Amino acid sequence: MSWYNEAIFYHIYPLGLCGAPKQNEYTTPVHRLNTLLPWINHIKEIGCTALYIGPLFESVGHGYETTDYKKLDSRLGTNEDLTAFVKACHEKGIKVIFDGVFNHTGRDFFAFKDIQKNREHSQYLNWYCNVNFWGNNEYNDGFSYDNWGGYNLLVKLNQRNPEVQNYICDVIRYWVSEFDVDGIRLDAADVLDFDFMRALRRTAEEVKPDFWLMGEVIHGDYSRWVNGETLHSVTNYALHKALYSGHNDHNYFEIAHTVKYLQNMGNLDLYNFVDNHDVERIYTKLSNKAHFNPVHVLLYTLPGVPSIYYGSEFGIEGRKERSSDDSLRPALVLADYADAKETNPCTALVAALGKIRQNTPALSYGSYAELQLTNRQFAFARDLDGVRVVVTVNNDDNDAWMNLPAGNASEYVGTLTGQKVSVEGERINVCVHANSGEIWVPAGDMPEYTPVKVEVKEKAVKESVKEETPAAEETAVAEETTVAEKTSATKTEEKETASESTDVNTISTATKETAATEEKVTEASEKSTAKEPVKVDPNKAPEGMTVEELQAAILAQMANNGPVTDQMKKTVDDNIWHDSLVNWLKSFR
Repeated sequence: MSWYNEAIFYHIYPLGLCGAPKQNEYTTPVHRLNTLLPWINHIKEIGCTALYIGPLFESVGHGYETTDYKKLDSRLGTNEDLTAFVKACHEKGIKVIFDGVFNHTGRDFFAFKDIQKNREHSQYLNWYCNVNFWGNNEYNDGFSYDNWGGYNLLVKLNQRNPEVQNYICDVIRYWVSEFDVDGIRLDAADVLDFDFMRALRRTAEEVKPDFWLMGEVIHGDYSRWVNGETLHSVTNYALHKALYSGHNDHNYFEIAHTVKYLQNMGNLDLYNFVDNHDVERIYTKLSNKAHFNPVHVLLYTLPGVPSIYYGSEFGIEGRKERSSDDSLRPALVLADYADAKETNPCTALVAALGKIRQNTPALSYGSYAELQLTNRQFAFARDLDGVRVVVTVNNDDNDAWMNLPAGNASEYVGTLTGQKVSVEGERINVCVHANSGEIWVPAGDMPEYTPVKVEVKEKAVKESVKEETPAAEETAVAEETTVAEKTSATKTEEKETASESTDVNTISTATKETAATEEKVTEASEKSTAKEPVKVDPNKAPEGMTVEELQAAILAQMANNGPVTDQMKKTVDDNIWHDSLVNWLKSFR
């Protein structure tokens, strides 16, 4: 086991957070990085144990067109500032990883400048891919070359050149000796040469115990990159897409399917996130802002390493505008959020989840087992050393009851609400509040489990609504990983609720559906109740039942537990997947 297996990451894009100029004039260093020192306490207070920060090194503009790998960007300060910053993080028990932009350099990098000067006679001619002196480009260099993403500003390194490999490996050694960094996030890892990544992995094992290599990968079988020879982890874009669209579409089948899809790749410890410096903020993408709660409960409890992007713990908005990422990378003043843990339900939730995750080893190391699945409710277990942790989420506007197989404990407690439930017949019957989630752990057996109840005082909580079109790369992820998506055309109105105390489980007030949608729901309910009764043979195995028989049997079991509402009937009717209904019916037994 290594530190990164149980890490909770905080992600900072420093040029944005520090409010640095868009273009680097290569003038006297400005010590903006020091303004981030107060953020270290904040990172620790919300339960994060590691920091991914970058890009950091001298560059032309946004940071990914590197000019000098061994010098902190002058817009941020000096190397001494970075050394002191990492040391301050370590003193608070926070590991630090840098952005490693090793696929390409900027045009001001010394090797490229030498080619511009000496052309065919440059000793660095083979440091880049396909330098062609019969070609030209928009900079009128009198030669062409391979780039990244169609941008000649980003000159592609020839990673198969041993000199390039040795140079980059020396950069890693320098970062460790100079700054004491704990790992690297490899930019554009999905286009890095695999032999090059093997060289990086050998260097990682040489420079520091448990030095972590995590790569940016969008599509594909992640096990190609995550294995004993190349990287320890990659960015989990598949789950990122499923988490927001699974809520926007009221489709937990998408999320559950994505988890199974990822598990089929092997036991990979992927880097999970709901937003970052390249994609829109989760609060912006959610049609129902109340879904911030179940989204983050899943982020912190599904297999993988969770990460929070700076500012999203405050519920800030951020969308791509005219292909610009500027609004995703804003300058923030921490003092503006000084009391966020007490007054901001988003921050309170993230802080509570951080504490719970740190005190619950099963969430880092436990196996995964799906327990119950419908479009609007989802439950699974994380099992470790005989201890079962049960996670429940609900994306519906109504409370939902779930009857679930529990562990050997006599009683379970909800770590977010403090609600206690008895185990009866090795099962627990729990109420999951509307648009919320809960993490149920054995009560009494494990003293480190302390119920975390967060109450937030608000005079009015508003729900805002927007319709989003996913970014192109997110759409591509969707096409690759989603097979059971169902879209929803439901819109919501803003609704205000004046209250003195709002629990974190009700981040926003319950939404009111439009009249047209209510009519459709009513019609669906009426159709459901108007159906001919289906007779179910009690001796028939669930696997042998039809979909209609399974639905009828589930409704009968629900009736044994209390009144069956029209919404509950609709949820059952909406589920037309035979295997899911079988599992659902078995969950009552």
